[in-house]
Amino acid sequence: MIKLLLVDDHELVRTGIRRILEDVADFKVVGEVKNGEEAIKFCRNSPPDIVLMDMNMPGIGGLEATKQIIHYAQDSKVIVVSVHTENPIPARVMQLGAYGYITKGTDPQEMVIAIRKVSSGQHYIAPEIAQQIAIGQLNLNDENPFDQLSRRELEITIMLTKGSRVPDIANKLNISAKTVNTYRYRMFEKLNVGSDVELTHLALRHNLIDTNQL
Repeated sequence: MIKLLLVDDHELVRTGIRRILEDVADFKVVGEVKNGEEAIKFCRNSPPDIVLMDMNMPGIGGLEATKQIIHYAQDSKVIVVSVHTENPIPARVMQLGAYGYITKGTDPQEMVIAIRKVSSGQHYIAPEIAQQIAIGQLNLNDENPFDQLSRRELEITIMLTKGSRVPDIANKLNISAKTVNTYRYRMFEKLNVGSDVELTHLALRHNLIDTNQL
């Protein structure tokens, strides 16, 4: 029996995925949570075999949650289920140690295949995602400006573009507000932007965030 945890802030999405998985005889959904913090707590207390992880959620988000689950619950394998199809998110998540990456538009049968492959210890990346990663590696003269950010800078970028305030980000990431601002100004310099509004516009142009999340 493959035990699965669903992580997404939209109940409708979780319900749809649950219905797909409940039709598979050897799959069992053992939990549903709505943010990264709850996912980390669940995995530390009762590690599932597979975590189906959204990226854009309130709080620390899927990137940091994936990192911590990989660190604290090594028996749990993460498959990202996201709207993001272009770098840097897919490449960063796989570099962190996720086992799979599929989109929210994935065919139900492909999701089942991805879960089975990952459960057996193999990696699975949806073909369109794998193509984007490959193209990104080849198009060295057309780099995504967000590729130059560190993992922490990318996390903070995503939180800022979702409207999170500096004190809230500091609290979520367990760092000081001064440290958050240090990262923030460093990001502005790397990306050549002067405000959170400019940062959000740049993120939209490069598909780092989804307009439905704003």
